[in-house]
Amino acid sequence: MISYLVGQLVEKSTPWLVIEVNGVGYDVQASLNTFTDLPALGAEIKLLTHFVVREDAQLLYGFANQSERQLFRTLIKVNGVGAKLALAILSGMDAAAFSHCIIASDVASLTRLPGVGKKTAERLIVEMKDRLQEWHVDSPAEQIGGSDSGSSSQSVILAEAETALIALGYKPVEASKSLAKLDFSEIDSSEAAIRAALKTMLKR
Repeated sequence: MISYLVGQLVEKSTPWLVIEVNGVGYDVQASLNTFTDLPALGAEIKLLTHFVVREDAQLLYGFANQSERQLFRTLIKVNGVGAKLALAILSGMDAAAFSHCIIASDVASLTRLPGVGKKTAERLIVEMKDRLQEWHVDSPAEQIGGSDSGSSSQSVILAEAETALIALGYKPVEASKSLAKLDFSEIDSSEAAIRAALKTMLKR
């Protein structure tokens, strides 16, 4: 089991990032919430991880704090929820918002997440309520760094954001329409564009 990684952030392209540790580059998939906390390339970071071994792959998932990782581990225990869907859920809302949806039995908000239909939302509410002792919402114990303030052009930001939203499960038309509505005078990175677009889609 790999519990965490401490190393240099050498690549990032939602939802993938590469951390170099003692000359070895680790491919890690991270939620959008973790991605927006990443520092600039070249910075040293510490990332909590969850390691998944399948017959056809070995996958590493990264998290900014213990609360998010524990929620991920609890989600993948729910019938019909795999690692990909769990990561999409964590990208669509943070642990506090998800907790509110479960406690309030808010099916409507959960079904706005990519890959979550009504039956899955209802199953999440029932099973996650039963597992409340396994996960909890707290403030991040450690921040992995500030947002990258790179000077990406608007076209690059749009392309990267659209690719990331599609990877999270949204249809290309949904992704492009949501991004087209954004005010880019206040957006300076693809991560910021993705977060803003998700907020727009989740409010519908």
